[in-house]
Amino acid sequence: MKLFSNYPTEVLILLFLIITFVLSGFEKISDWKGNVNFIKNHFQNSPFKNNVPFLLAILLIIEIVASILMTIGVYQIYTSESKEIALIGTELSGVSLIFMLIGQRLAKDYAGAMSLAVYFIITLLGVYLLNS
Repeated sequence: MKLFSNYPTEVLILLFLIITFVLSGFEKISDWKGNVNFIKNHFQNSPFKNNVPFLLAILLIIEIVASILMTIGVYQIYTSESKEIALIGTELSGVSLIFMLIGQRLAKDYAGAMSLAVYFIITLLGVYLLNS
């Protein structure tokens, strides 16, 4: 299959990120109230405590748009070997991870912030490979 023989690492990274963000978005949508309550509690001592629903909605939109762009990007890699749309989706994934990192740091959840580093490293590798 041409898709995996020409760009196996890029496609696998994109699939990893697509799964990550689609499931994250689905969880937010399927239990919106529970997520808002959990995050409000998590951020109760941070400057974000009064803006949780708005910020969570922004994060959800970014995750959905990134997932759509990366899915289109996988298709484009397969059909035309074009990587531009996949790159934009991957960069947007990185932006969402930075937003999450800011939140974790402000909430003083250093373990949560540290766990985001793994996703961010994979995202950076994807950006690097899709940009070259």
